[in-house]
Amino acid sequence: MNNANEVELAGIPSVPHASYPPRTGNRLRPLIDGEPAFRRVCEAIEQAKHSVWVTVTFMWAACQMPDGRGTPLDVLNLAAARGLDVRILFWRPDPETEHLKTNAFWGAPEHFDRLITSDAMVRIRWDRAQPGYCQHQKSWLIDAGTETEVAFLGGINLNPHSVVAPGHRGEGQNHDLYMELTGPSAVDVHHNFVQRWNEASERELEDGRWGEGSENDLTFPTQVPRQQGNSTVQIQRTIHSGRITNNHPTPGGAAYPIEAGERSNFDQYCAAIGAARRSIYMENQYITVPEIIDCLRQALMRGVEIVLLIPAAGDIPEALSALAVFDHFTLAGIAGLNDEGKRSPVWVHSKLMIVDGEWGTVGSCNLHRYSLFGNCEMNAAFWDREAARAFLDELFAEHLDLSVGELDDRSALQLFREIARSNRKLFEAGERRWQGLAYSLIPHSS
Repeated sequence: MNNANEVELAGIPSVPHASYPPRTGNRLRPLIDGEPAFRRVCEAIEQAKHSVWVTVTFMWAACQMPDGRGTPLDVLNLAAARGLDVRILFWRPDPETEHLKTNAFWGAPEHFDRLITSDAMVRIRWDRAQPGYCQHQKSWLIDAGTETEVAFLGGINLNPHSVVAPGHRGEGQNHDLYMELTGPSAVDVHHNFVQRWNEASERELEDGRWGEGSENDLTFPTQVPRQQGNSTVQIQRTIHSGRITNNHPTPGGAAYPIEAGERSNFDQYCAAIGAARRSIYMENQYITVPEIIDCLRQALMRGVEIVLLIPAAGDIPEALSALAVFDHFTLAGIAGLNDEGKRSPVWVHSKLMIVDGEWGTVGSCNLHRYSLFGNCEMNAAFWDREAARAFLDELFAEHLDLSVGELDDRSALQLFREIARSNRKLFEAGERRWQGLAYSLIPHSS
């Protein structure tokens, strides 16, 4: 078993003040865009032998899983009908976040009617966040604590705009991703679920849980899964103070004072950007926290090549636009072709960063003050050149419609910059035939 002091990491430092230690021996797999990601999640559920535990922020009534499997609840009900222990943690918004109830499965009377009508055998607990914030984790844990344990985590919501194919041919689509994780660090996803399930805020209320057995707490994991690959992974979180009180340690880790909260996502982003020497590739829905933007500016001053991919149709923070004074900075969006053959902006919802082609993080954490300082979030940071390049190569194959496998990380980002600027000129000219999907969001004279 590994703890934070037993793992030597080169280049990007890990976070010492965190619930979970870096662990060697993990296997990672990128899952780009919602249709392939949820197809793989559904396959894992169908192959599950013991349990399926899920954390959900939003679940739209109109959401359908791939290949005619029905709604997410249909998929989970089928698993429960096979005798699996299926548990779901749903977010219940507070009055401060009332406007977000529309697409949340928050325990309204109509939601209970749906559970009754479908004879749902799943176990549910509802959980509030710190007022004004969100229970924002998105994770799927299959066969927790067994030899077949596998975890999926990232940012994809159960949303019809997100369950889409790579390439984004259509209108109103979201770009997003998951990571499939097997190996020792899956125990920390397991620990996180137990910690949250046992202290879910609504568990004692009549409308705060559903299903026979939902009144029972879970036991914390006791064993670290066997090694499966070559990735070192540290599970990192944002937890607001006062939301969780039981600091029972994860296997192979030390007790962490979780009642005071956790900000290891913020600490890791700052540390990774600060340690970058060649390149930073980032996809994020929001990049607004001044400390993060200042870290990016410092990296640019060191000569680091940086590409940020953000929503094409969103407002660009002035502080990000100001970074365009550096020629080796690219602020880009993506736009696919709709049914009429016209370019349609794609909303970037992913939360990923790859540094120097050898380190990365994937999860639910946006780079705004909510995700970094108040929401409940979970990311997986990983130290593995092969896994980092797998994400980079697959994303660039979609965004640029070409292979960058023969290029080093810095050259790949420079090529991204060239293509994005060229596509920007085509966009301004009203031309729809581009190289791939990516285009610069800031005009360049050169």
